[in-house]
Amino acid sequence: MKKLIISLLALLSVGGPAFAQVQTVQPKIMVIPYVKQGEDLRTILEEDVNKRIAITKIKEAFDSRGFTTVDFVAKLKAANANATFASDTKTDLKTMIVQSSGADIYVEAEVDVLLSSNGNSVKMITTAYECSTGNSLANKVGESGKFYTDDIGKLASKAIESIAEDFLNVMQVKFTDMVENGKSVIINFAFDENSDYQMSSEVGNQGLLLSDEIELWMESHAYKNNYHIQGTTDNQMIFDDVRIPLKDPANGNNYNSNKFALEIFKFMKSLGLTISRDIKGNTIFITIK
Repeated sequence: MKKLIISLLALLSVGGPAFAQVQTVQPKIMVIPYVKQGEDLRTILEEDVNKRIAITKIKEAFDSRGFTTVDFVAKLKAANANATFASDTKTDLKTMIVQSSGADIYVEAEVDVLLSSNGNSVKMITTAYECSTGNSLANKVGESGKFYTDDIGKLASKAIESIAEDFLNVMQVKFTDMVENGKSVIINFAFDENSDYQMSSEVGNQGLLLSDEIELWMESHAYKNNYHIQGTTDNQMIFDDVRIPLKDPANGNNYNSNKFALEIFKFMKSLGLTISRDIKGNTIFITIK
């Protein structure tokens, strides 16, 4: 009996197969300031010291808990030095920085400094988004409480520390779920007004209905075969929850809606169909011509 007890203790101490813990994959995070419509990211941090403080304090809170963070200020400076970012394009600066950052999650921070005769306070509104889809993962509002101090940095620290643990826990749970089950995108298949096709059209070598071909393809290409059809008519087919991988299995880079839309393009081309595609956040619009 003594030998059996020693053997069990040894198995526990080395983390044998029956007792091995699953290692949690942590996201890479970038903290960015909340900006109102019409405000310019290029100047907002230079003109508003409170936003700079807020970003720094939130980043410090993440760093102190072992998360890997991306320096938004450094990315912004690099963007300012890049002529491509400086030119007018269809994509806004924030989206460009988020997409090129290498981060898995970006946290948008809005800081509200309240000054009064009976004490100053800071309110911090933080929202975490998955970078490639824009899906919201967590949001919390932290408040510092009122203090007779002009040190906005200390008040910002109190505000973020009041919510940091809960905020990170919720975000980590959502991120871990994405690692295990993929992230959700919406896919809308529709037809150009001049198209000769409908969902009931027979296509491909097997002569299946187009709607059946699409579902069979989705079944084999959705992450872990996880997808849901909202509805199908002759003119439209909507998948309201298709899971795609968080990381590209080929190279380990971040996987996004654009890459999945490219796979759909290749599939539709193999059926002899011409399509156009439009990606907005976590929604992919496919128009069959």
